[in-house]
Amino acid sequence: MASPVTIVETLWQYLNDGSLYKHSSVSILRAFYGFILAATVAVPLGFMLGGWFKNFERVFNPLLVFLGQFNPFALFSVFLLLFGIGEFSKVAMIFWVAIWPILLNATLGVKSVAPLLIKLARSMGMGKPGLLLKIVIPSSSAFLFNGLRMAAGTSFFMLIPAEMMGASRGLGWLIINAQINYQIPKLYAGTAVIVVFGIVIDKFFKFLEKFVVGWKEAQVI
Repeated sequence: MASPVTIVETLWQYLNDGSLYKHSSVSILRAFYGFILAATVAVPLGFMLGGWFKNFERVFNPLLVFLGQFNPFALFSVFLLLFGIGEFSKVAMIFWVAIWPILLNATLGVKSVAPLLIKLARSMGMGKPGLLLKIVIPSSSAFLFNGLRMAAGTSFFMLIPAEMMGASRGLGWLIINAQINYQIPKLYAGTAVIVVFGIVIDKFFKFLEKFVVGWKEAQVI
């Protein structure tokens, strides 16, 4: 087992030779693209399922929950078959694991909006765009941020298996390559970097959530 001193020395070596920046930038871009695609699809879809297509959501909710709990590792061969071993398969895999927490939380958030608020707004002549912007989004923002935070963390930690598929760069590839060649300090160093990035992302979304929906917590208090 590698000692902490050896791991720190390995990290310092990565910083000096530019490897850490090269692999980190590739992995961050993959995670970012997968996360953004998932949010772009899941947020409006979750709002529609929770608000305007409730019967559809009631029928398909068990399927959505099942897909959300489905082990992504079992889909390796499917992603490879559909998208090959290029960049798209890696982004698609991250997209798959990121979409479900956002979708389910967005749906729950819309369903949690108080019906009395909707009735009051409609009685005052507010249309659907106004309801969405002034009632639904602010009321469901806590759920939405929770889903985004979970998806962002999952996206980054999914890099290791995603970058097993024909990658030659990235933090996941760095860890897998170190494992194959039994370079234990490099393995732990790469893992430590991913953990740090995951913690930073989680703290960032918590800060953003407090900044955006802090008024709601103050109102409850």
